[in-house]
Amino acid sequence: MLEYFKLILSKVSFDKRLFERELRKAIKSLVEDELKELKNWCYTHFGQVYGPIIDRQFVLAP
Repeated sequence: MLEYFKLILSKVSFDKRLFERELRKAIKSLVEDELKELKNWCYTHFGQVYGPIIDRQFVLAP
């Protein structure tokens, strides 16, 4: 599932609302180890553009 969400996030990265929605879905669906990897991947690929969104979603993650 992790690779699937990476693909989806890459495809919707043109729109910040879509990106945030899909990131939220990914966070709800993945297990803890995958979440750490997703977080690192998100910051590496989209940190400069969507850093605040990534911060907010991972702070809100359970």
